[in-house]
Amino acid sequence: MVNRKQKISWAMYDWANSAFATTVMAGFFPLFFKQYWASDLQVGESTFLLGNANALASVLVVILAPVLGAIADRGGAKKRFLMFFALMGVVMTGALYMVAQGEWGLALVVYVLAVLGFSGSIVFYDSLLVDVAQYDELDLVSAIGFSFGYLGGGILFAFDVVMTLYPETFGLEDAAHAVRVSFLSVAVWWGVFSIPVMLFVKENKSHAPVGLAGAVRGGFTQLWDTFRQIRKLRVTFLFLIAYWLYIDGVDTVVRMAVDYGLSLGFDSNHLMVALLVTQFVGFPAALVFGKLGEKRGARQGIMIAIFVYLLVIIWAYQMQHVWEFYTLAVTIGLVQGGIQALSRSFYARMIPRTKSGEFFGFYNMMGKFAAVLGPLMMGWVAITTQSPRLSILSVALLFIAGAVLLALVDEEKGRSQAMAFEAEQDSDGKLP
Repeated sequence: MVNRKQKISWAMYDWANSAFATTVMAGFFPLFFKQYWASDLQVGESTFLLGNANALASVLVVILAPVLGAIADRGGAKKRFLMFFALMGVVMTGALYMVAQGEWGLALVVYVLAVLGFSGSIVFYDSLLVDVAQYDELDLVSAIGFSFGYLGGGILFAFDVVMTLYPETFGLEDAAHAVRVSFLSVAVWWGVFSIPVMLFVKENKSHAPVGLAGAVRGGFTQLWDTFRQIRKLRVTFLFLIAYWLYIDGVDTVVRMAVDYGLSLGFDSNHLMVALLVTQFVGFPAALVFGKLGEKRGARQGIMIAIFVYLLVIIWAYQMQHVWEFYTLAVTIGLVQGGIQALSRSFYARMIPRTKSGEFFGFYNMMGKFAAVLGPLMMGWVAITTQSPRLSILSVALLFIAGAVLLALVDEEKGRSQAMAFEAEQDSDGKLP
């Protein structure tokens, strides 16, 4: 029986890494990149470069995630891989402090490595969900993790926003210096609050411990085996395709919202405050969606969130005033954590528990491959048409396609297929 301490310790990693997702990825990096590192470039060109950087980071995760997940399952090494990628993210985030003005190329390289650390660690963090939550707890525990993330990320982001607005109060030279110091604050926050998951979460090892070489060989074998067997998990695979599409829209909104606001001429301070509003609205909203998943089903909760995102995209297309950006920030906060939390728990119900690392590797692979297409699409539309409004409108197609496929997913059938898959693997002697 998993105790409460393990669940809270697991959720604290969301508290830790969300500082990067909020302060760096969604907030200060796109702002600082456009106004500091790439200030000499045209608006469309900087959007194009930022979109490509996000896409490159996602491609690297796409390549690595399923293989690393399989290796971690085989070697019982989820926590070790989590620590490795978290450390990479922490170091690279801190390194952004040292990138000088105008060095947009170096800034992008360091940023891509930081995103790789962030995204890579999420593969193994997500896979630990089945180790800390029982079947009937998945929706709520997953939602608690995201709510912790919104609260923790919001607290640090609030501090960093205040620091950039009043740098002299903190003994800093100017706002640019404050933003650079904020990157250091994220690195420290991420590192310190990653400690509980490493100390107190117990990883269930479904295989006998093996050495690194054996884990690598076994991981690749296991990955190939899953590719051959995935046809038996047709419902799970269908969900992955649906998730791939609609989470593309979610990730694109997160990563490109500030860039879009700047392209419309909105003041950067308003954009930062709006992001902060999203964080604190997202904290209770994620918990509400967790309860909704328990009572009405995760799929229905995801559908509601997709519909809200479609309304957001349509509104953003014709947005004229900064108060509208604030309104959209509140609206996104209501559903962003919910769609992420319920997607994770919905998927966890339809996979073999003994292969959670590998299957969450596929899950994250699909999500990050989606994050390749969305920013690229926005970047190319922006530079081709010179219209940021058309670029944001294109994202609506991803939500529509994802909703259509999600409507075809039968959770109970998916769970039955996963259990049959696991039983077959066990009877074949592939799971000791």
